[in-house]
Amino acid sequence: MNQDQHNSDYSSGIISVLVDVMSEVEDPLKPRNSLLTVGVSKYSRSQVIAKRALYKRKPAGTVAAATAVTNKTVEVKGAKNGGTRTIAASKAPRFYAAEDVAVPKKNRKHAGVAKLRNTIVPGTVLILLAGRYRGKRVVFLKQLESGLLLVSGPFKINGVPLKRVNQAYVIATSTKVDIDASKIDAQLNDAYFARPKAAKKAATEEAFFEGEKKKEPLAENKVALQKSTDKVILEAINKVEHLRQYLSAKFSLSKGQAPHALKF
Repeated sequence: MNQDQHNSDYSSGIISVLVDVMSEVEDPLKPRNSLLTVGVSKYSRSQVIAKRALYKRKPAGTVAAATAVTNKTVEVKGAKNGGTRTIAASKAPRFYAAEDVAVPKKNRKHAGVAKLRNTIVPGTVLILLAGRYRGKRVVFLKQLESGLLLVSGPFKINGVPLKRVNQAYVIATSTKVDIDASKIDAQLNDAYFARPKAAKKAATEEAFFEGEKKKEPLAENKVALQKSTDKVILEAINKVEHLRQYLSAKFSLSKGQAPHALKF
């Protein structure tokens, strides 16, 4: 055996010993109590207290709450007035409401636009979970200023018109329609869906016995906007095979199907 081979064997032996020693040293950042499974820890609460020696720590003393000052002593001039007098620290109100007035609580919450889920992008096919059209598949167009989602069936395929939905009540699928968001009309905003306020009329006996009110037809401009929007979506749908049939089919679960185990 030559000198070089002896040195290499010696060096490899030292490295193997160091690796064994380092493997036995516990990681200081590793938690003492690991999880056996979700919600089940390896050690109990009392075992963790014993391992961390928390019983040696002295409990922090409680600070006594400061008592509110209700009275104060003031100096009174005059030889026959006693020199000092004890009065209330703050003057009581001279007026008391005859009835209890509700005082609104302070609210530090501010209304903001909901953040759009990263699985929802323009053209994503969504499944509605609530409302009149629950179970229907729709195409997502854009998010409005209110945070609601603007979707359409399209109406010609499954009867779902342009409508606003909350993203909490939709399932985002992996299917996407290649639509150009710039072609969506700018008129489609929250004001578009606002109901027109009808003029108030005095209640009369004749109006009471008229029965059900006649349903007013949809405005012509809204019908035209629905058709122009659906035209953009249909052009993209017709390029993909079986996508039209997929959107027209209603989503439902069969016996034995678990929704959390499905890939949408």
